[in-house]
Formats: sequence, structure tokens, C-alpha cells
Amino acid sequence: LHCHLSKEFSSVHTAAIAGTLTSLVSRNGHAVKEKAVLNHEELAGDRGTVDDIFDDTYREKEGPKPPLRYVWRNIILMSLLHLGGILGLILIPYAKIQTLAWAVLCFLVSALGITAGSHRLWSHRSYKATLPLRVFLTIANSVAFQNDIYEWVRDHRVHHKFSETDADPHNAKRGFFFSHIGWLLVRKHPDVIEKGQKLDLSDVRADKVVMFQRRYYKPSVVLLCFTLPTVVPWCFWDESIIISFFIPAILRYVIGLNATWLVNSAAHMFGNRPYDKNINPRENPLVSLGALGEGFHNYHHTFPYDYSTSEYGWRFNFTTAFIDLMCLLGLASDRKRVSKEVVLARKMRTGEGSQKSG
Repeated sequence: LHCHLSKEFSSVHTAAIAGTLTSLVSRNGHAVKEKAVLNHEELAGDRGTVDDIFDDTYREKEGPKPPLRYVWRNIILMSLLHLGGILGLILIPYAKIQTLAWAVLCFLVSALGITAGSHRLWSHRSYKATLPLRVFLTIANSVAFQNDIYEWVRDHRVHHKFSETDADPHNAKRGFFFSHIGWLLVRKHPDVIEKGQKLDLSDVRADKVVMFQRRYYKPSVVLLCFTLPTVVPWCFWDESIIISFFIPAILRYVIGLNATWLVNSAAHMFGNRPYDKNINPRENPLVSLGALGEGFHNYHHTFPYDYSTSEYGWRFNFTTAFIDLMCLLGLASDRKRVSKEVVLARKMRTGEGSQKSG
């Protein structure tokens, strides 16, 4: 089966090699950020979306910030959920090996629903997926229970378009706790809501699989995130119902949430910046291990359209290996990739010199 791995436009390659990449200077919060016009705008248009490209025209409103408005329902539910996760950890020594293996499988499936699905496919359009793969990734996304795909894409595109500003849902400049979980415990900043409503999400609305999930999201979560992970060990190998619930369902869910949240928090604060030293996102291998390849964050915010989110292929990047396998099976195609010449040119222009090109 033939897999088509797309490269950037030849004009970009030529410009990179010749050292004549056209760039502009934009402001990312208080930081200055260079962007290659051909790298971003043209390729973004080729994917059918420009709303995941940083908007240098946005300015935060002057004056005092709006007061925090706590969402007590979320605070209580998240507290109970993490207490349940602690109980799941305590129960691990008493669980059957099949139950632990099932929990790991549920984690991997749910993580792919976010990394290969909501993130790389639907948010960034960095590759194309056939209907069977889109159905699988939608089911996996419901197992993950991190908002339906449509809402996830909207928040993530706003995050990229207005990164580290008041319009960023999990603005890392508001601290580790806020960017990790705190943003879910308070009302969104008015700018997040305003900018999110102005995004062009027509490509997501046009996907009938995504809109079907959105329509039936709550029952799908009850069935796929909690019921199925609990029932399988209980029915098929006589695991205790308590262990079946607190390990494959609750503990697995808590670990999945925090693995994703670390991309928003730790990967925006800890690590090096070999591609663009003027933005906050960092390269964090530990986050990549837990989030199946999503911790190469300085690269990802520099080249958001690259399906691999890294220049190093499968290294600490289970999601890239999965997408490549799907391509080999004929279920995925048209993977967007950045050439080594363009990556090297960008490193030389804006990187901090902390890492050599692969």
C-alpha cells in the first residue's frame, strides 16, 4: 500500500537552503517571536485551517484582570476523582495481572484518542484519516473523557492562536497549578470565550463522526470511560468489582488526565528551546513519555502542522508510530512533515543553541 508523506512546499525548501526565508516579528505576550511566512501561512492554508497559527495582532486589554470565579462543582468532582485515584494506587498490589494489563491498554487507547485524534488529526489537520480510523479515534476520545472533540479542538486552537495570553485557556504565565488543572476549576477569561467564538471550526463541523459524538457525548463517556473498563475484568476473569472500578476506570482516567495536563504545564515551563527561544513551550522528554510523544512542545508550537510534533520520529513518540502504522495499513495518509533544512534554518535563526538538528 502506498503511503503519501507530504513535505513542505518546494519554495520553502529553496528559501531555507538559500537562507532567504521571509520572516516577520510578532509579539507573543511579552516575548518576541519570529515566524516564517511560507512555513506557516501557506501550509496552514493547504491544510484548510489557519486558526492554530499564532496571532500577532492580539493585545491584552489594559486595566485590572477580571476576578476569579470558582466552579465548585468541578472542584468537588476533581477532588473526589483524585482521591479515587489514590485508592486505585493502594489497590494495585491486590489486582490480577490481567486487570493491570487491561488498565494499561485502556490508557493507551484513551491517550491515542487525544494525541492522534483530537490533537494531531482534528485540531491541526496534520494528516488525513479514513472513516474507520476516525470512528476508532472518536471512540478512544470518549474513553479519555476530556471534552468532546469539537470542544477540545476549539480550546486547543485558541491555545495556539493566543498562546500565553489572556485568550489562552490554560495560560502558563498564570502559574503551574493554573495551567495544569486550575483552568478547569474557574470560569474562563472573557477573552478565551470571545476568541473561541470567532474561530472558523467549519472543518470540524463538517465531520459527521465528530458531530455524532458531540450529540451523544455524555452517554458515550458513561459507557466507554467508566462502564466498559470496569465490566471487562469483572466479567471475564472474575476480578473484584471494587478493583475493576478503581484501577482500569478511575486510576487510569486520573493518570490520563494528568499526562495531558503536563503538556500544558510542565512542557510550557521545564526544558530547552532549540527551535524558538522566544516562546515558552519547551522540549520535555519526560512529558513525551507520559503523553505518548506530546512533550516536544517547543518544536510543536514552532511547527504546529507537523504530524509527528517532533523532528525525531518514533523517539519517545508512540503516537507517531501509531499514525505511521495506520498509514501502512491504508487507514491514514497525507502526513504533513517539515524538512530537515527548514528545521535547521529555524534553529539557527531563533533557537537557543541547546540541541543539534537530528
